[in-house]
Amino acid sequence: MSAAPLASTVVEIVGHPFYAIWSPEDGALRAAGFATDDDPEAASLMQRLAKLDPGVAQRGIVPATDDDFGIAAALRAYAAGDLSAIDALPVAQPETPFRGEVWRALRAVPAGRAVTYTELAGLAGRPSAVRAAASGCANNLVALVVPCHRIVRTDGGLGGYLFGTPVKEALLRHEGAMP
Repeated sequence: MSAAPLASTVVEIVGHPFYAIWSPEDGALRAAGFATDDDPEAASLMQRLAKLDPGVAQRGIVPATDDDFGIAAALRAYAAGDLSAIDALPVAQPETPFRGEVWRALRAVPAGRAVTYTELAGLAGRPSAVRAAASGCANNLVALVVPCHRIVRTDGGLGGYLFGTPVKEALLRHEGAMP
């Protein structure tokens, strides 16, 4: 017996469509991110999921008609200013031991705060592994909920963001981490 298709929803956050994809049996977010000009339907989310977790991606995806887990409601609440609304959403993505530590450290960075890649490496337990911490951000499948947008460069610059630095800047402003 094959597993049910993944469920999805779209919520407007900081003026951009945000796509969330989860497994319907447990409500764990499997992929999430913003549409971009180059990817208006956020198809890259499923492509990235297929690369990093092919067994889950092969289940396919259907729009959610009923969100038993409150994912869309939590995302809408975050968009409306309840910045902690997404903190308890469960996530599941394939991880190496250190990458998992990076993702857990990211989730511990509160809204309204930005930390450097160097600080993130320390929070993840390996202060000298700055490049590996940055790689953890780059391979994060569940953007926003695993808040890689809260990581900035040591010189204060925004650094990169898969969905574009304007979205990253808008998120940091929304959370009060930028003037």
